[in-house]
Order: sequence, then structure tokens, then C-alpha cells
Amino acid sequence: MPLIGLMEYLDENYESSVFESFLKSGNQAVFHLNGHRIVQGSLRAVERFDFILETGDGKEESTLKHNVKMVYDASLSSGIRPLLKTDNNIKAQNFKPILSGAGRNHIKNKTLFPLMKDRTVLFFCLLEGEIIKGIILGFSRYEITVGMKGGLPVTILRHAVYDLRDKRKKCFLKRIQQIKKDWKSSSYYIEANISARNQ
Repeated sequence: MPLIGLMEYLDENYESSVFESFLKSGNQAVFHLNGHRIVQGSLRAVERFDFILETGDGKEESTLKHNVKMVYDASLSSGIRPLLKTDNNIKAQNFKPILSGAGRNHIKNKTLFPLMKDRTVLFFCLLEGEIIKGIILGFSRYEITVGMKGGLPVTILRHAVYDLRDKRKKCFLKRIQQIKKDWKSSSYYIEANISARNQ
């Protein structure tokens, strides 16, 4: 890996899961689902592709993970909900969930890592138009956790991302960064040949 600390970070965090965390803690969670549906409840079981949620009325429902856009602790809902904005132009396009991994709006780990370490303020836009502004607190294979104003954590599912930009409107999606390679300007980047000479 050309970024100092990235491999160690991935070794420790890449397989972590917000679903497993809520299942273990028993805390109530708020799930924003495709179709602008919001549900709250406690997780009762987590499988590879879906989970079972017990809602406030005691009923249980099974939900596919790819239907989740973002999730956060219900105790933080009153602080988070006012911070969530919407891009109505994106919302009006009625984008559907992207089921194919190849068709998703990927963000490279080596792009996320320096943005996280440098605490860069970012704007995540989801497929249904939601805007989450904040800094990256952590990321894993399927999730990115963002600290919004006041440090309030919201976990975005990576499959739900439409776009990612900074205050200068620079795009950090994989298809752009394959060309721009902004991670190479990071202070964490080491040229492969220099690294080899220093070993």
C-alpha cells in the first residue's frame, strides 16, 4: 500500500459492521431506507444480506441490507434529523438502488483514508438526494461513518452513495480519482520505489 497506515487500518476495521454493532449493543437504531422510508427499532438478527428489526409496536420485519441508505443511534435522532439536507435535483431523478457492485459509485479506500486522517469536511450525496455534511470518522468494506455537526455519527452504506465532494466541489468518486489520483498529494503517500530503497 502506498499510504502510510492504510493497511493497518484496514486490517483492524475493514470487516466491522454497524449492523453487528447495533445487534450487540441492543440500542435502538434509525434506518433510512430506499423509497424515503424511515424506520426505528432494535436489531434481532443479522444475516449476510438482510437483518430482522423489531419496531416500536413489537412487530418484526426482515429488510435487505441494500435497501438501507444510512443508519444512526435513535438517541441522536433529534440532533441529526435537522442536519440532513436534500438535493432536490437528485431526488427528482428517482434513482433506483444499484444492485450490481460494478455499477455503483465507488470510492477507493486510498481516497477515503487521507480524507479521514486530515479531517476534511465533505459532502456525501446519496442516490435519493440526501446530503450528509461532515468528516469521516471511519470506514469499512460496506460502510462509511461521518461525524456531522457536533460530532454526531451517521453511518452511510457505500452502495447508497451518489457523489462525494469537498467544499471546493472536488469529486472523490473512483471514476474521477482513477485519473486525478489526489491521494498521491497526501502527506501519507510514499512512492513505491522510494519505499523500497528505504527498507
